Amino acid sequence: MKDNRVIYKGRLISLAARIVRLPNKFIAHIEVITHPGAALVVPFLSRDKIILLRQLRPVIRAYLYELPAGTLKKDETVLSCGRREIVEETGYRAKKFTRLGYIYPVPGYSTEKIVIFKAEGLSKENAQLDKDEIIESLIVTRKQLKAMFAKGKIVDAKTICALTLCGWL
Repeated sequence: MKDNRVIYKGRLISLAARIVRLPNKFIAHIEVITHPGAALVVPFLSRDKIILLRQLRPVIRAYLYELPAGTLKKDETVLSCGRREIVEETGYRAKKFTRLGYIYPVPGYSTEKIVIFKAEGLSKENAQLDKDEIIESLIVTRKQLKAMFAKGKIVDAKTICALTLCGWL
């Protein structure tokens, strides 16, 4: 049983209404946001220092503390996306990337999959922010980051997952 009606198709995502038969034979009406996927990078300057971003998120009208991340472009690999995003958002290039894992941030209604990398061997370059990005880079120690998290200052789910995967939370 397949009914897939596209309700909206945008530049980045699409929204479809689907009718699916579940394994228990129940017919479910679901809404699905199709997303191309993303990469997130934990940029390590040293064993005890990472680069964290303070980024404006207009959708929620707030600044969030986050790690560099971005959506895959057409035909782009997740590693290429991670390499691009770290330079664009932090102004650093990394020599070594280690894949830590992946998450599905909202699997109840979205196909988005975020692959998480640890980046090491950083060298300074110029940040290349997109015109719609308001980002400030911060260098934080593990102790500072844990204090921020304990005070409820880090609330971005993908960042919390990535920090957990790399052993910082």
